[in-house]
Amino acid sequence: MNKSNLIKVLAVKNNLRKEHAATIVDLVFNGFKETLKKGGRIEIRGFGSFIVRKYKAYKGRNPLTGKAVAVKPKRLPYFKVGRELKKMVNEIKKG
Repeated sequence: MNKSNLIKVLAVKNNLRKEHAATIVDLVFNGFKETLKKGGRIEIRGFGSFIVRKYKAYKGRNPLTGKAVAVKPKRLPYFKVGRELKKMVNEIKKG
């Protein structure tokens, strides 16, 4: 599912105009982005959590040339799946 599919499903299931559904989705995503930008944590019970992981600088290697490259420290978003979602995804459908 991509963002436009999410907007369409939200609009249909809740009898909303597509523009209103798009505004809601944008508000949620922008809230997530702002929280992560500030180094915050987002937890959605039963689904998972988003955090920002910090990585130190290190010496990497260019895969094309083999030359050593200095990689600067960085922060990257990370998603940890929740127990309930993990269990649901791994359940084998019976019947």
